[in-house]
Amino acid sequence: MTILELREKRAKAWEAAKAFLDSHRNEKGVLSAEDDAAYTRMEQEITDLGKEIARLERQEALEAELNLPVNKPITSKPMNGKPEEGSKTGRAAEEYRTNFWNMMRSKAPMPAVVNALQIGTDSEGGYLVPDEYERTLVEALEEENIFRQLAKVIQTSSGDRKIPVVATKGTASWIDEEGAFTESDDSFGQVSIGAYKLGTMIKVSEELLNDSVFDLESYISREFARRIGAKEEEAFFTGDGSGKPLGILAATGGAETGVTAASATAVTADELMDLFYSLKSPYRRNAVWVLNDSTIKAVRKLKDGNGQYLWQPSLTAGTPDTILGRPVKTSAYMPAIAAGAKTVAFGDFSYYWIADRQGRSFKRLNELYAATGQVGFLASQRVDGKMILPEAVKVLVQKAS
Repeated sequence: MTILELREKRAKAWEAAKAFLDSHRNEKGVLSAEDDAAYTRMEQEITDLGKEIARLERQEALEAELNLPVNKPITSKPMNGKPEEGSKTGRAAEEYRTNFWNMMRSKAPMPAVVNALQIGTDSEGGYLVPDEYERTLVEALEEENIFRQLAKVIQTSSGDRKIPVVATKGTASWIDEEGAFTESDDSFGQVSIGAYKLGTMIKVSEELLNDSVFDLESYISREFARRIGAKEEEAFFTGDGSGKPLGILAATGGAETGVTAASATAVTADELMDLFYSLKSPYRRNAVWVLNDSTIKAVRKLKDGNGQYLWQPSLTAGTPDTILGRPVKTSAYMPAIAAGAKTVAFGDFSYYWIADRQGRSFKRLNELYAATGQVGFLASQRVDGKMILPEAVKVLVQKAS
């Protein structure tokens, strides 16, 4: 079944679910236990179809990447050892990429390999990932980590990156004839972004390393993306800034509270609208909703004052579902509905800055797991993240119990 067919099927299932919900509510506006169970099954089908659509879209993107040409014909004469005009150098060079993976596979690399890898020696040991492969890692991280799709990502070389921020703005005033101008200056502050180390270790059997059929690059890329992506996203949402990034849900330095719900266990349509309009209109132009999957289930039942459901499914490939006309993203690291929890975030997440310092680094461990016939690989990166302008994102907080 194609992605378009799945989208149409999901839209029909949603229309059926809405009709069921409208026709089976009792005079108090709620469902009986039996009808609620039936509606839950219908909603689960919608959720499952959405996950399958996302899975097929990722597969389609991966296949498109894998189908790209892996080499190109020679179109010019040899240049007597001089690099061809426009050819890549340093960590982007084909020689560096080839020798990097030879080093990862071999205990005792040839001197030429080591010489080539000196281009990308990391200050803390190991070898920096080749430029071409590093881009693959970043793309993989984006599949695992929605925050990197929404936030602003910058590169830092060393030390803290200080970002100037306007704290308060001056104003104009009416002046009487021959009156004095009133002083009204802007005040400036700054946000400092550093670098915290995030790492993981991958173990591979010697048999797999020696098997030329085994795609070492793809395996490590996927594993690195899965592990690092999950830990990053958790910190970008809930990190306390101690040894890790400061998350967007942090009590101090995180997003501002836009609405406090009247209930500890529910969200209303009016509260979502209040959250929408608590955000200044310039930020609403690029704003997105971020919720937990379980919160989306509760929101699907809500209607606006005109009787229209707030949540609308996407019918076109590449476009997200929406609430009040703005895109919806889900993350397991947004809290579920509970007393005192920050359950809904809405805003322009580009005002959360992620700072990647240098490249991602790999190091091979030859002897540590030799007794079990395995080789270890250490993968690490240095990263930080902070809200630069807290007013750009608003959160809905459930009532405390």
